[in-house]
Amino acid sequence: MNRFHWQKMSDGHKPSEAKLMVCLAQHAELAETGLKVSEVSRLLGLTPPTVTQLVNGLEEKLMVMRQADPADRRIVRINLTEQGRKTACRIGRRRMEHLNRLVEYLGEEDSNRLAELLLKMHEFVSTNDFSPESISRDGDENHG
Repeated sequence: MNRFHWQKMSDGHKPSEAKLMVCLAQHAELAETGLKVSEVSRLLGLTPPTVTQLVNGLEEKLMVMRQADPADRRIVRINLTEQGRKTACRIGRRRMEHLNRLVEYLGEEDSNRLAELLLKMHEFVSTNDFSPESISRDGDENHG
């Protein structure tokens, strides 16, 4: 999928910004006070500095806001603004429409098979080391 298509689907935002906003929207009910950068980092599989950069950009666009935690003012929580909530809903709706079209195109049997394979792949990837160091090390062993 090209960059233009992703930006159109993501309301003009980078895919990573869109993912962050959708993540905040999905967890808004569970974390009424917002999410910490470390929580967003864990949920999205990104480093905290990367999340901080995304939050900075979205804050400039008035999509998110930082707020002190009511129980511990040293902790900063990230929340969607009203504009951010509306944008996240539109993005989520568009992504669901695309997914529904894919399921419709594939049919029930192929969709189920794809889901099974993706779960199996996720299990494999989450239990194996794919770091650059590991890949480089493996290459040295096989060619040494």
